[in-house]
Parts: sequence; C-alpha cells; structure tokens
Amino acid sequence: MMRLMGLAGWSGAGKTTLVAALIPRLRRMGATVSTIKHAHHAFDIDQPGKDSYVHREAGAQEVLVASAHRFALMHELRGAPEPPLSALLARLAPVDIVIIEGFKTDSHPKIEVHRIATGKDLIHPRDAQILAIATDAPGPFPIPRFDIDDIEAIARWILTAALPAGL
Repeated sequence: MMRLMGLAGWSGAGKTTLVAALIPRLRRMGATVSTIKHAHHAFDIDQPGKDSYVHREAGAQEVLVASAHRFALMHELRGAPEPPLSALLARLAPVDIVIIEGFKTDSHPKIEVHRIATGKDLIHPRDAQILAIATDAPGPFPIPRFDIDDIEAIARWILTAALPAGL
C-alpha cells in the first residue's frame, strides 16, 4: 500500500534539499520511494530539436520517450485544468512512500520545512495536515519538531507517520 508524506514550506526553505537527502536514507531503510513535485511555473523537460519535442509541438497529447535506462511520459494539458494530486498519484507505479514536494494547500499529511532566514511565517498553525516541522527554529512547537539537518530522525518519522494514499 502506497503511503504519502508531503513537504510544504515557502520558497527557499530547503524542501528540495531535504527531499534529496531523504530519498537515499529511506531507500537504505528498505523503502521504495517516488516523488511528485509541484511547479508553480511553466516548465519543460524536453529540448527543442529533439524528436519528442517535435512530436509534442506537432500536437500529440502524450509523448512517451523510452530507453534501456528510463522512460518519461509527457502529457500536454492543452488548456485543460491542472490535474489534482489524486490523479497524479494514480499514474505512479506502486512504492512504499511517495514524497510530495509542494502542493502545500492540498489535504495530505505534511512536514513543514521552515528556515528562520526566509523571514516567512509558519504555515502549520493554519493547516491541520501539517503533522511535524523540520526547522532551524528552536521552538517550542505544538507538533513534533525535527532539526532540519537530522535526516535520520525525519526519515524514521516518515516511515511511521506516512498515511495511505487515498485518505
């Protein structure tokens, strides 16, 4: 059964850095891991001049590029609304843990990633789905607090606190 844990926080708090540290730690703990990353801007994983780019620009709804090492599916929305997180999760192959970066307003279990240097307010007082905080702030906090650099403790907590997909 796939379980979820999100990382939510303001830009510059270190969400991507934390994800990159958690993935290998969770894998060493025996978990299979996938991620979903929300982008707030237009992005492109394709390159002009490549065959897949030409296919997409010609109007293909989906282009799947495959090799002996990986495959990537690009789906053009072509004006359709952004798919909800549940639809994106349904496209993933089963794994033990899905780490969701971003999607901070969606209703799934989350760890808030917060750094004092960002100068931003905490999110957790306004979001009951934030179950813990990874921060460099001393606290106290009404939810579990982890030092933002204590990857081992955060990974152990994720393995116990992640909730099944679909909740």
